[in-house]
Amino acid sequence: MNSVESSNFEQFRDELDAVERRIAGEIDPGVRAMVVAGAVFVLLLSLVLPHAGGARGFDVLLGTNAAQLEHIGLPSRIFVWFLVVFGIGFSMLALMTRRWFLAWIAVAGTAITSVFGVFSIWHRQTPGIGNYHGAGPAIGLILGTIAAIVLTFHWIRVVWSRTAVQLAAEEQRRNASAAAEERDRRRLTGE
Repeated sequence: MNSVESSNFEQFRDELDAVERRIAGEIDPGVRAMVVAGAVFVLLLSLVLPHAGGARGFDVLLGTNAAQLEHIGLPSRIFVWFLVVFGIGFSMLALMTRRWFLAWIAVAGTAITSVFGVFSIWHRQTPGIGNYHGAGPAIGLILGTIAAIVLTFHWIRVVWSRTAVQLAAEEQRRNASAAAEERDRRRLTGE
């Protein structure tokens, strides 16, 4: 390469690096976007359905009298809040913006949500203080837990997959780095 071509390339290097960083920070959920959107819809549906006894998911979320009458415990309240924030909120943000770091937040949050969902089901089946036996887990709690597990699985698959453009950009960066190292080595050794 002569000096004119080298200076032209250097002129656009920063711009190319910025484009590469932008591409590397994006996700391409592909067909999984429909599965994720469907799971988010099921999570929304689980908030309307009974959580335990007469308490719906929204009752647990808002701490209404229906939730207090059913003796909804802390695991269920944490589960519903995580479901809304991470399962619905961050999942929708990640789908709309296609940002990689938002998808990772959705993965981490829905994984914790899944654990609290299973724990909430177990908690509803365990006798309480004074051998209190309340209503067991209802369809909303079970459906929300299953949807959170499905959502976690699909988000993991989305954030771990790399697009062909990202792989090509990484290969190009490795080649450019190797060429720069070789050029620096030759300059230092006087070849």
